[in-house]
This record gives sequence, structure tokens and C-alpha cells, in this order.
Amino acid sequence: MNPSLRFALDNAKKDNVPNANIDRAIKRGTGELKGAAEIVEMSYEGHGPAGIAVIVECLTDNKNRALTNVRTIFGKSGGNLGESGGVAWMFERKGVITLDIESKNPEEVELLAIDAGAQDIERDGMVMYVYTAPNNLHAVTENIKKSGLDIKSSELQMIPKQTVKIEDESKARKVLDFMDALEEDLDVSNVYANFDINEEVIKKLSD
Repeated sequence: MNPSLRFALDNAKKDNVPNANIDRAIKRGTGELKGAAEIVEMSYEGHGPAGIAVIVECLTDNKNRALTNVRTIFGKSGGNLGESGGVAWMFERKGVITLDIESKNPEEVELLAIDAGAQDIERDGMVMYVYTAPNNLHAVTENIKKSGLDIKSSELQMIPKQTVKIEDESKARKVLDFMDALEEDLDVSNVYANFDINEEVIKKLSD
């Protein structure tokens, strides 16, 4: 009945996480484990450096700590948290299935994905992203599994409807540092943003 939990379980099993560990994590999350606080989902929205729109999803046993940490990271970056719904309209929730297509014929994989129920498809080298309606993610994932393709991940994501191109190296560095700070926070589970930094700028920053 819980799509997020179902996909988390599927991915955990794919990574060979022992069943005992999975059961313990579920019990800890629901507060069934003695002495363990219940884990709750929180979502925050705002604008980061260069005016990018950001959605931060947290899984935490301390809502005050999570909010304080996220607000601090936004503040240090020159951004600010906003009201719920302030930037969510700039994103669309979709199912995203990531496929490893190395040694496969990309055109054949695309046809298989379309037959499986894909809404849209993107390629990045030897990786293919298959997009679905949120309520079709599980069914499309199962259909793709039956065709023998290698699924790297299957999850619900917030996809930006439009992106903000960042070509200035200084702004790009601030955005990447901001994203790293959010993703390193222990309460943060997912971060979605609408920036687009081209490979040339990223390469210069990594040199």
C-alpha cells in the first residue's frame, strides 16, 4: 500500500541487504523497536544559489533538527526556505527506471521500454532513463524485468519542468557545494533541483 516503501524494499533486495536488516529498519521506522524513535517524512522547498528551485525530502527522528539543519544550509548558500508549494509547481513527480544498456542495442532497448509502458526515454552514454506515470512505476519495472534488461534503480523522483542554465563557474561552484552540503546531511533522503550545468563548466571545476 506504500509505493515508496515497496520500491525501497525492491532496491534493498537488489543490493542483497539481508531480510533481518530490512525488517529491523522497518520496525525502527514505525517506532516498533524498543527505544527507537519513529521516523517521519518531511519535505522543504526554497531557492538556493543562482535562484535555483529546490525540494528537499528528509527521513528523520527529529523534525526540529532536520528543519534547523536544512534552513542553515540554505542560509549559508545565500538561499532561503519558502512556503510549502512555493516551488513544487515547477516539478512533476514521475517514476524513473535507470537501465544499464552496455552491450545492448539502444534502439531495441527503447522498443522494449515502450512496449513495457514507458512514457518517455532519455539516453546518457550507456545509461538509459525510462520515465513513467507514478502509479505505473511498479508495473513498468516488472515488465522490463521480464524482458531481461539490467535495472540499476527504480524510484519516484521530482523532475523539473524547466531548468535554469548556469554557465558562470563561480555560480556553478556555489550550486554544487550547496547540493553537496544538503546531500551530506544525515536527515536528508533526496534533493531535487532545476539547475543545468554543462559538462564543460563541470570539467573546469573538477580540474
